[in-house]
Amino acid sequence: MSRQFKKICVIGVGYIGLPTAAILANSGYEVVGYDLDEFVVSELNQGRITISEPHLDELVRSEVEKGNLRGSTTIEEADVFSIAVPTPITKDKKADLSYVVAAANSIKDVVKKGNLVVLESTSPPGTVEECIVPILEKSGLNIGEDVFVAHSPERVIPGKILEELVENNRIIGGINLQSSEMVRDLFRSFVKGEMFITDSRTAEMCKLMENTYRDVNIALANELAVICESQGIDAWEVRELSNQHQRVNIHMPGPGVGGHCIAVDPWFIHEKEPEKSPLIHQSRVINDSMPAHVFEKVVKSVGKKGKVAVLGITYKPDVGDLRESPILKLIDMLKKDEANYEIAIHDPFIKEYNVDINTVISHADLVVLGVNHKQYLNVDFEAMHKLMRQKNILDTRGSWKNLIGEDSRFHYTLLGCGKR
Repeated sequence: MSRQFKKICVIGVGYIGLPTAAILANSGYEVVGYDLDEFVVSELNQGRITISEPHLDELVRSEVEKGNLRGSTTIEEADVFSIAVPTPITKDKKADLSYVVAAANSIKDVVKKGNLVVLESTSPPGTVEECIVPILEKSGLNIGEDVFVAHSPERVIPGKILEELVENNRIIGGINLQSSEMVRDLFRSFVKGEMFITDSRTAEMCKLMENTYRDVNIALANELAVICESQGIDAWEVRELSNQHQRVNIHMPGPGVGGHCIAVDPWFIHEKEPEKSPLIHQSRVINDSMPAHVFEKVVKSVGKKGKVAVLGITYKPDVGDLRESPILKLIDMLKKDEANYEIAIHDPFIKEYNVDINTVISHADLVVLGVNHKQYLNVDFEAMHKLMRQKNILDTRGSWKNLIGEDSRFHYTLLGCGKR
């Protein structure tokens, strides 16, 4: 625990803010989770969580019971303000910074000399300098001398947030060196990874580029999949053999890209420099087009009428996170023809759809493997064959290729495979 700080206010207790608040509380700080959602705050104060994340419920309950962590719908004075609010994308692919602006405005009313403000929300380059600092200056304090400001982006994945908040390396970008060093001192109380100091704009760009790198490479894999389908080639075999080269690592194709980060962050760069980011833009277009490509394969498999059973709707395997899920976009396309398609959904990580899988599959004309949850590797294909009306399977993840790819009882279609 840093002796310089005693009380920390975490603004926004969602996917990142709540785990961060719990970790800080466990590190010995008095932590207040500020949120405008009264239900979220009420649940927090009773030691309960409103998001799905392994082991978070136990940690939150423990810290609330010990009196180290509580929620509030009123902003309070603190030594450190950690901003962990959403930065969603608008319909025209622009960063919605309204939550960040609201957070900064709430801080300016209570900030005092010696305070530290840390933006953890992913944001376009310049957000700290051009958005947060001007708002904090309205406090009448000298920003950089009286109040210290930095950006330190989270770099965690759902399912491992508590682990990665501690173990991962951190980038710290302050508006000046003292701001960065203060954040480093704070993080030393719980971060085991290395900490790298830079300026705020560079830190903002680093987080965006980390996810853009993955998005561009997934787009290459998805483009390969579409090409291979047309050329009568198996993209999965191409990937496996090409990756035998020691300097090649082709990513896996799939039905699109989801999650709040990879599907969103590249747009923040393109927004700033639209003329200078054609590759980034085209990669987003390719990945966003994949649900429509999968929809075309559904129509090809069963026509425009029948029961479609979808297994898995989260944005990635083995987590209960639906944000920007490409499978939800596919389902929206199917629902536009509700008179023709009966849609049945199963997902063990979403309470509403954690139902009997046999009921979902029963009398289906097509089973779509949408997400490669581990559970689906143990599906009883004998039972599936008996339950289905038509024996059509569409595998968007390549997980069933070696399990039923050669089973002549099914008409098996693999995304990215053009071999007949």
